[in-house]
Parts: sequence; C-alpha cells; structure tokens
Amino acid sequence: MSYQRASRTLWWLLGVAVLVSVVHYVDNYVNYRDYPVPGPDAPVPAPSATLIAVAWFVFTASGGLGAMLWLRRRITGASIALAGYSVSGLIGVAHYTAPGAFDMVWWRQAHVVVDIGCGIGVLLFALWAARNATALSRPATQRVA
Repeated sequence: MSYQRASRTLWWLLGVAVLVSVVHYVDNYVNYRDYPVPGPDAPVPAPSATLIAVAWFVFTASGGLGAMLWLRRRITGASIALAGYSVSGLIGVAHYTAPGAFDMVWWRQAHVVVDIGCGIGVLLFALWAARNATALSRPATQRVA
C-alpha cells in the first residue's frame, strides 16, 4: 500500500475513532453513575469521572501527535503514538469486567463496542505502519520499483 493510500485510511480511521471516543467518553463522564463499577474484590478500582475526562485528552493528544508525525513521514514515531492512542478504545474492554456491564442500554453498548473496535483498528494500522516504516518513510520519488 502506498503512503497516500495509507494516509487516506489513517485519516478515515482517526476521524471515526475520535468521533466515537467523544460520544463514549462524554457519556461516560456525564452519566458516570449509570455505568457498572467493579466489585469490591476487583484488582483495579473504577476510575473517577475526572480521570476519565482527563484520559480522553491525553489519549487524543497521542493520536494528534501520531497524525503530526505521520505527515512528517516519521512513521516509527507515528506508529508508537498511534498505538498509544489505540488504548483510548481498547480500554473500553474494562467496562465488561464489571458486573452488570451487559445490562447497559443498547446504545451505550453500541458506542462502547464500536470504540473498542476503533482501538483495534488503530492498533492494527500502527503495527502495519511500523512493519512498513522504511518504505513509507521515503518520498515517492525515491522509491525503488
């Protein structure tokens, strides 16, 4: 896949991921009490609403850094930052470690699951880009046929 085609894929993937994460994180913050919490024996306590809000900004900054590095053809750095951003979606799996998670309303289930899917997509893209960093880093005029 060429850098240009990969770029289109990345912009589409990041656009969807950021949009879905806004819905998920805002709902999680605003309706914090409607989300199930881990039981008393859970190895990790539930994060506070404030931590959830701050985490969205930190994760999204990592995605922004990945996009900036991608544009500069710093593919390895972009891949690392994008992998960091993917955690924004992947961490949604933690919802399903709490009792009652499958009882959430359907639309909440939908945005949590789609956010997890976006995290998987961004992570897979980052891994693919890291594996192809040498070819993607070179401008098209320098590529060997």
